[in-house]
Amino acid sequence: MIYLDNSATTKLDPEVLDAMLPWFRENYGNASSIYSIGRQARVAIEKARGEIAAAMNAHPAELIFTSGGTEANNSVLKSVVQESNLADTIVTSAIEHHAILHPISVIESFGKQSYILPVNNKGIVSPEQLAPYNNPRTLVSIMHVNNEVGSIQPIKELRETVPHALFHTDAVQSFGKIPIDVQTLGIDFLSVSAHKIHGPKGIGAMFIRKGIDYKAHQQGGAQERNRRAGTEAVSLIVGFQVAVKKAMQEMSQRNEHCKHLQSLMLSLLQEQIDSIRINSYVESSISTIVNISFKDTHLIDGESLLQQLDINGIACSNGSACVSGSLQPSHVLVAMGLPTDEAKVAVRFSFSKETTIEDVTTAVSTLREVVTSMRERH
Repeated sequence: MIYLDNSATTKLDPEVLDAMLPWFRENYGNASSIYSIGRQARVAIEKARGEIAAAMNAHPAELIFTSGGTEANNSVLKSVVQESNLADTIVTSAIEHHAILHPISVIESFGKQSYILPVNNKGIVSPEQLAPYNNPRTLVSIMHVNNEVGSIQPIKELRETVPHALFHTDAVQSFGKIPIDVQTLGIDFLSVSAHKIHGPKGIGAMFIRKGIDYKAHQQGGAQERNRRAGTEAVSLIVGFQVAVKKAMQEMSQRNEHCKHLQSLMLSLLQEQIDSIRINSYVESSISTIVNISFKDTHLIDGESLLQQLDINGIACSNGSACVSGSLQPSHVLVAMGLPTDEAKVAVRFSFSKETTIEDVTTAVSTLREVVTSMRERH
């Protein structure tokens, strides 16, 4: 199988697994316990917290572990607007992940207001659109990198446009892939996840700037400085730490590798397949994603296309893994101005350090064969 769906999840790095195994076996203590194996677990967690926080230039006390990006997003939104009552209004973009859009819908049912900003045809929010919401009772949540087309939002400029608002960014698709400095960005909250950078599934974190009166969305024990109850998953946290360490060490090398793959794939697609639209703009997108759609929508069936690629050994998607298999058009592509029919026949290829040149060339030639066959049948 040629795996080209790394934005959905990545292969676990062997070094990450090796680091995790002792915490499943002999070092199984609860980090809240005061005896030796509990203390060992606590030391491991705090060491990991420090290293992961340093990777985003945060203080360790500002990093709270969660089960992943979805929990981090939900916790920030619901705590700020409901539990902590720090804001009455949420402002977001039309291309956010459903882990942002769906919680906002729930929050609206409690009488809170939300505003969804449009994006341009490259999937970018302009600072001018955000300017009217510079209010201390407003929470702005704009993702750093879009998971379907890879567009990189100008978070620093957006933040500077609303200095009085609270600001959150979903950085699940960017953390460990491109530099993130929470001090430079000036943000108040950040969501990250391990399994997008060859770490384990089931672990993520949220950055909460010191001084913010954040109240827990999840109650129970006093773990994570009373901000997220529940026994910490030591093995997953240690795995997250190793994945972040390797991602930071190899970031430049990985980026160059993925840029080469992206450039190669775009060139091959445009040379070999007619009537396609490139939805990932290299100058304003991350190098790990290529999203395309087909203009002759009456000849191409999106679901069948993905099934045929799978049968031929190519694993890719039509966008977010959370809605994979849905017959609904991509809300991201519709927001970028694509016709609804075309937004249903999109394909996302996403790379990692594991992806090879041969993977890309084979994927494009296979796609060409599948698309040609579909067109000929009509």
